[in-house]
Amino acid sequence: MNLSFSNALLLVLQALRAEAHIQSVFSNPPSDTSLRDSSKTWSEKYGAQGDLVYTGPLAFSHLPYARCLEDASPAFDVAILGMPFDTAVTYRPGARFGPSGIRVGSRRIHGQRAWSISWGLDPYQQGLKIVDCGDVPINPFDNALALDQMEVAYSTLLQRDVAFTSLEDMPISSTRPLAKDNKEHPKIVTLGGDHTIVLPILRSLNQVYGPISVIHFDAHLDTWAPSDAHSYTAQSRITHGSFFYIAREEGLLSNTSVHAGIRCKMISEADLTTDEEAVGFKIISTDDIDDIGINEVIRRIRARIGDSPVYLSLDIDVIDPGLAPATGTPETGGWTTREVKRIIRGLAGLNFVGADVVEVAPAYDHADITSIAAADIVHDFLSLFVSAEPPKPRDKRRPWTDDL
Repeated sequence: MNLSFSNALLLVLQALRAEAHIQSVFSNPPSDTSLRDSSKTWSEKYGAQGDLVYTGPLAFSHLPYARCLEDASPAFDVAILGMPFDTAVTYRPGARFGPSGIRVGSRRIHGQRAWSISWGLDPYQQGLKIVDCGDVPINPFDNALALDQMEVAYSTLLQRDVAFTSLEDMPISSTRPLAKDNKEHPKIVTLGGDHTIVLPILRSLNQVYGPISVIHFDAHLDTWAPSDAHSYTAQSRITHGSFFYIAREEGLLSNTSVHAGIRCKMISEADLTTDEEAVGFKIISTDDIDDIGINEVIRRIRARIGDSPVYLSLDIDVIDPGLAPATGTPETGGWTTREVKRIIRGLAGLNFVGADVVEVAPAYDHADITSIAAADIVHDFLSLFVSAEPPKPRDKRRPWTDDL
């Protein structure tokens, strides 16, 4: 793919600066005789004050950080946005700390060291401008106000101009043919937050794309009809288990959405009828991966979505709690992290308009394993956005030989 001269020059300069810093700190230390010499400044003696993988401001993968909601000057093609909201959960709270937890989990991923053998690329070196836009300052006492704040924040970033100047050469799946205004809009990867955050996101996306499909990785349906017996106000109808039902009521969803990884307990089989007929989802259960295999899971998702604009929402509880315990409503018997990542790779080339990882509650974690998994999935999302098709198996890209 082609890059403009200015973008190519910027990438070269960034690489040179990173290499120079690494060389100055690790490869060319001062001689033993000068170690106690304090006559020089840090810059004179060691060079730039670069960040190590475990130091520096807490931005996702050490990306540039900006308060994009109040400062419109940073240009970006992809924004990372935190939504620290957890006051619509039905079980354990704590996902308000998810955005910071996922950023902690991303520390070992760096823009100068992010090439993966699975994707065969580094999403940060494709010419895109990716910025961590911080967190939405969400009111923790009024859910109606909080949902409006999230929608306004998402819409604010969604309506920004993309940074890439030559849209024809843009190394990212174009959203322009899908948009009502025939304009290229940035993609936003949202760090949750409980799953309710997807309702204001879908409201915002609807203004640009109309009804869209959703690929929903989760242990739970999240399409339950609000109970009149427990819905004392209009706002109380909206929870992290009912938001898709509300979205369907509001006309935000097409009739071609799909669940992946479902394994929760239900009232009866009637829940499945409501899910498919009233809300428009097809189900791929956790057990299906054993019966039909990963390739068929991928095929069914792709066939269901087709060419429609699609949003990818991933609840971290789709992964087995033995591998990702830090979540609000854990369900045993989930998919492995590797299986989820493999399915995501198989979805490359669909018309993605955004994505999220939600329900990470770091207080229930051990050794940051859930946060690390969530951060790596976000890295997969960024790789997904710059891939026109699923990466070929590694044995086809680099065939095995028995040569000595």
